[in-house]
Amino acid sequence: MSSVGARVGFRWIPFTGAIAAVYAVTTVMLGNLGYSWLQVRISEALTPLPFLFGLPAVIGLTLGVVVANVFSPVGLLDLVFGPMLTLIAAVLSWKFSFRRRLLACLYPVVVNALGVSAYIAGIYGVPYELSVLGIGAGELVAAVLVGYPLLRALERIPVARLEDRNVARENAQKGDAR
Repeated sequence: MSSVGARVGFRWIPFTGAIAAVYAVTTVMLGNLGYSWLQVRISEALTPLPFLFGLPAVIGLTLGVVVANVFSPVGLLDLVFGPMLTLIAAVLSWKFSFRRRLLACLYPVVVNALGVSAYIAGIYGVPYELSVLGIGAGELVAAVLVGYPLLRALERIPVARLEDRNVARENAQKGDAR
């Protein structure tokens, strides 16, 4: 068994695949709404999931962005940097949210607003600051206004019996929205 397989367990593979599939299908289904300097990727509501589900959610989100960005009109830049930025935001939400759900939801907003805008602004010929506002607003809608309630709902139902469920339960018990 590989080191990742040993830590995560192979029973997580379907869960990871489901996150990737939902992310990719939702993004592609909404078309240009998810690929411009003014975007709302509703699939970004899944970005706080590493707070609860750890590494499997990190991997699922990253793979989902890879698949979604294959269809991006932005091309190779989006295919390379989009997943990298998602990986950074997902790891921050997983490892550095300090048991604060809202912080786990805000990492994707900040990382994507600043990072995606670095290459999207030039492609669409808009000022970087305007792109940061456009992408940041869309991320805020998806990751915080939709993602936070999703995170709260998932904490209340037995979505899956996970190896990290005790850690997730501890995170949920320590402080509400902190």
